[in-house]
Amino acid sequence: MLPDLRMEWNITVTANGSAGSDHLSKHRISVFSVLILTLLAMLVIATFLWNVLVLVTILRVRTFHRVPHNLVASMAISDVMVAALVMPLSLVHELNDRRWRLGRVLCHIWISFDVLCCTASIWNVTAIALDRYWSITRHLEYTLKTRKRISNIMILLTWLLSAVISLSPLFGWGETYSEVNEECKVSQEPSYTIFSTFGAFYLPLCVVLFVYWKIYKAAKFRIGSKKTNTITPMPEVIEVKEASNQPQMVFTVRHATVTFQTDGDTWREQKEKRAALMVGILIGVFVLCWIPFFITELINPLCSCDIPPIWKSIFLWLGYSNSFFNPLIYTAFNKNYNNAFRNLFSRQR
Repeated sequence: MLPDLRMEWNITVTANGSAGSDHLSKHRISVFSVLILTLLAMLVIATFLWNVLVLVTILRVRTFHRVPHNLVASMAISDVMVAALVMPLSLVHELNDRRWRLGRVLCHIWISFDVLCCTASIWNVTAIALDRYWSITRHLEYTLKTRKRISNIMILLTWLLSAVISLSPLFGWGETYSEVNEECKVSQEPSYTIFSTFGAFYLPLCVVLFVYWKIYKAAKFRIGSKKTNTITPMPEVIEVKEASNQPQMVFTVRHATVTFQTDGDTWREQKEKRAALMVGILIGVFVLCWIPFFITELINPLCSCDIPPIWKSIFLWLGYSNSFFNPLIYTAFNKNYNNAFRNLFSRQR
């Protein structure tokens, strides 16, 4: 339970006023640990409630029963599962000084759901980024029908890949539980570590970075090309002559240059700017939250490095916090969700 950061008060209680060693007992109260654990408990509750609110809103509002809200619902489901099934047992794990005393079966269940839900959450962020990218750069080809089909395929692949990564240790690919050492952790088998970290983080990381780079390039191209649009037809001469016996009169008509100048952004451009900003923040927070954990997860089994438990806890809970930020970021940049939230709470009153 974060042992290296304890600020402990040692309180000595002496029975019958005696200072004898037989009547001496010590009670250690860690003020800092209590504060940290309280904050973590609040994070668990806030993550659960916020994602449940998103799911309830999607279910109640009929206009949300389509793309891309099915991707948001899938992300919210994975994040609700992180808050409900993973974070509470992780909190118990911290309370027991990172020792596991709940048995082998519950250890396997906890680790499996941990890997499943966190991997699904990461890939759901990737799916949302891909959907935004295609809708911005290929909006003519990326029709509603195509978008619905591709989004459903991405959701299916997200959960299938997450299940494969999470369930592999149950079929003999490494061990997650040690009764002697009271340990319960993700399999440290080097081959599984490489497979799981690349499948759960490094591959989607490459995808989202590539996607945002392409979105940035597309936005930069549009800004550069958003200049005065000029149509200049080739000069055309029309000569009108009277009868040959009369003096000739020639009229020359040349087509004028037509210039279109647009002031301000169109509705679609404003929507694309908000979407690009949302994707950028979503990706940035995702990287900041998860990259410390997955770097340590990759190098720890491969180099047998001894990383202090306090840093393992910090990196793990920083990754869990991504499940709190995901719905916060997405709904903050979507006016429809803000209006739906207000309507939902106004009806409750």
